Amino acid sequence: MTRGKFITLEGMDGAGKSTHLTWIPDFLAARGVTVRLTREPGGTALGERLRELMLDKNQKLHAETEALLMFAARREHLDKVILPALDAGNWVVCDRFTDATFAYQSGGSGLPWERIVALESWVQGSLQPDLTLYFDVPSEIGKARTQAAREPDRFEQEGRSFFDRVRESYFRRAREMPHRMQIIDGTVALDHVKQSVENKIISNCFK
Repeated sequence: MTRGKFITLEGMDGAGKSTHLTWIPDFLAARGVTVRLTREPGGTALGERLRELMLDKNQKLHAETEALLMFAARREHLDKVILPALDAGNWVVCDRFTDATFAYQSGGSGLPWERIVALESWVQGSLQPDLTLYFDVPSEIGKARTQAAREPDRFEQEGRSFFDRVRESYFRRAREMPHRMQIIDGTVALDHVKQSVENKIISNCFK
């Protein structure tokens, strides 16, 4: 049985990532692919409980605590959801994965990059997504969109400098992983973004 493809979507809140999660599974299903849609933090019972804790704006967590919690949840996510689906030949589409930990806990909160690298190697081994779509917008645009849509969570209430660091860390990760990480301009018209996403999925995953 052919192993399934692993696609992740990344970006700051307000970049448009969630909008495209609503149609990508149908786009893949129309091409004969069975899709498992999941998210981080989350994806398992443990992950969803940790998600509530991580996003609670009344919590004050050290960056190391955040990273360790994320990778603990990720290990369960891989074991219970992601790897079984891929091994069964299904495709997995995940709303955020390890790139977000590099961006938020290292870039945003200042945890040394090398510590995330060590945790990534320990928890994931050689596993990386087959394709990562990074939806990019300037931090002020993402923040404005988020504030207009809902009450901000613990990360969303951070200031512009935090999100500038997050954005730069996503760019750094893209430079380190150019074979899988594709940058999508989230500032252009929605139909143009959708076309770009379709093109990148077809060219990278349907070879």
